[in-house]
Amino acid sequence: MGTTDFLILYVCTLGSMLACRCIPLFLLKGRELSPTVSEALGLIPAAAFAALVANDLFSPEAIASDPVRGMLPFVAALPVVVVARKSGSLIWSALVGMLAYACLLFATGSL
Repeated sequence: MGTTDFLILYVCTLGSMLACRCIPLFLLKGRELSPTVSEALGLIPAAAFAALVANDLFSPEAIASDPVRGMLPFVAALPVVVVARKSGSLIWSALVGMLAYACLLFATGSL
């Protein structure tokens, strides 16, 4: 890829990123959003976090090679769900998840 091609690609990418991020800000500046839209936008952080967690939980290669070890993240996620529901704390959820996973690895002899 030559310098000219790279610069064209870079400028197009930068322009589209700025347009997608800045134009909505300018259009919605000073306007009140409906409760439905506000509620939907409030779900974005939880959805992004769920996508990150799901990426670590679902590993087809691990399940295919060793089904017991491949299911350990799912089992370790159960106490995390309980702690998250009760406390609502990300720190406590992360600590319980790491502890549960370490205990499961130790119990299966994989640690």
